[in-house]
Amino acid sequence: MQFLRTAWWVVIAVAAALFFKANNRPVDIKIWGDIIWSTKIWFPMLLAYLLGALPFWIMARATRWRMKRKLENTERALVAATAAPAVPSPSIPAADSPAAPSLSTAGPA
Repeated sequence: MQFLRTAWWVVIAVAAALFFKANNRPVDIKIWGDIIWSTKIWFPMLLAYLLGALPFWIMARATRWRMKRKLENTERALVAATAAPAVPSPSIPAADSPAAPSLSTAGPA
């Protein structure tokens, strides 16, 4: 499974590199007023993608953290429940103890 994940990221990186190479022309972006940003076209596109992905990444990390915390609490509760002392059951006296009634078939003596 790790190989597939690595292969997927290699494919994504190669596709991104080819995209950046094909779109390497300079552009002028008017930010506001008379401020102009001269850059390659791929950089603002990459920046916009990362800014768009940021909220979803934060949500995924928060969900992962919350689920991990729930799992740890559940594991702690399980350990506490299994480590609790067992309730002693009423003891049945052994047959050879003096308090135990004797079961004799010989009859009254």
